[in-house]
Amino acid sequence: MLLKWPISYPAFQGKEKRNVYVYVPDAAKDDPELRFPVLYMFDGHNLFLDEEATYGKSWGLKEYLDEHKVPLIVVGIECSHHVEDGRLSEYSPFDFSFDRLGHVTGRGQQTMDWFVKSLKPRINRLYPTLRGRAHTFIAGSSMGGLMSLYAVIKYNRVFSRAAALSPSLWVAPKEMKHMIHQAKLQSGTVVYMDYGQKEMRNHEPMAQAFSETCTALLQKQVLLTSRIVPGGTHCEASWEKQIPFFINTLLYQHD
Repeated sequence: MLLKWPISYPAFQGKEKRNVYVYVPDAAKDDPELRFPVLYMFDGHNLFLDEEATYGKSWGLKEYLDEHKVPLIVVGIECSHHVEDGRLSEYSPFDFSFDRLGHVTGRGQQTMDWFVKSLKPRINRLYPTLRGRAHTFIAGSSMGGLMSLYAVIKYNRVFSRAAALSPSLWVAPKEMKHMIHQAKLQSGTVVYMDYGQKEMRNHEPMAQAFSETCTALLQKQVLLTSRIVPGGTHCEASWEKQIPFFINTLLYQHD
């Protein structure tokens, strides 16, 4: 079943309202004693419902989870729609500048502090979750993919596994590599990371950034699955096709 409710998020000016989308397996209704791992995801409005997706096409995630009876709670958080680069600021761990964007102040740390200190405890109170680090995952695409990498590295005590689809490594590739090199990661940390073949053609430096990020993760003994998606592009329809790959990675040999 898919539930939706509003929440206040203290960002930018005052408190912004946005939606939380929570997918709970139907099995929870049949057996109240069951508990499930939790996958937190960025851009929640794009995950489940075409009519609420930014470009009219969602990932169709509920249909996949239902069809395959995936034992997983998924919590998707709508992004900031603030006119002054709200999403970019909320989903960037680093300050950065880009020709057509100008300077963007990264508020990724504030975002993740809210996830960990406010959102996660609330989800644990309301739903049949497995609460430990081993059962807590995070995922996203584009800037959400960048944030997923950031979260599993900087908040490794909270998240054991992450999926970063088409992560926006161009934002601050040197800072990302430095952060990984400085990180103290627990053993068994799992990361799935991909990038579309057609995206790579459009972003010349991405091949190097992707390769260097993968290398840095491997040097930290992260259990990494990395892919260049054949014909992959930067859109929900392409990311929907990657659902089996990253869900299977996140749940592989999960107890």
